[in-house]
Amino acid sequence: MFPLIPLNAPNILTVLRILMIPVIVVFLLGETAEGDVIAAALFAIAALTDGLDGYIARRQRQETTFGKLMDPLADKLLVTAALVSLVSLDRLAAWVAMVIIAREFAVTGLRSVAAERGIVISASWLGKAKTGLQVAAIFGLIAFEDTPLGVDILVYAAVAMTVFSGADYFLGLRRHIDAAEAASPATAAAAGSPASESPAPAPSPAAKVPGPAA
Repeated sequence: MFPLIPLNAPNILTVLRILMIPVIVVFLLGETAEGDVIAAALFAIAALTDGLDGYIARRQRQETTFGKLMDPLADKLLVTAALVSLVSLDRLAAWVAMVIIAREFAVTGLRSVAAERGIVISASWLGKAKTGLQVAAIFGLIAFEDTPLGVDILVYAAVAMTVFSGADYFLGLRRHIDAAEAASPATAAAAGSPASESPAPAPSPAAKVPGPAA
């Protein structure tokens, strides 16, 4: 079926989440009876698989390169597809969707920069709170055509946490990169030769930096 995908439970859940995205969009945008209810239920199931596949991968030591690449991508595709669909239905302001989508892709770029410098960024409580608020807000917008006040509050809370966690991620990464760069000349001096004349130091073990989940 997918010869390049290691067939284990976490990867299967990730692939299923990706396959559920167009189905959610069809029910959400279509004129089918109870389409909103079905789309909301499918979105909730897809969101649950997000945490489940990571938990299984760590618990059973089934982490793979495919999973590390596709799991965060599947999450971004799910959220982006839902947000764009909700904007087209006039249930969500376009600026809200753009703030959330822009933040997700900006953090993805920052993760790439961190990886090149040997910095592994783990999820913080801010990232988990951001994800939880986004999922709850999107679920409410899908489930209720006439948005109640509680869902509106969730939307603005999700936007605020999205911006705050993104800023925290950037500042935290900047501090650790500066610290790593400052430590390099000191390492060279300790070896007894000027930094300018010594060969590039061997990459240090990956440092974990608290940061929001992608």
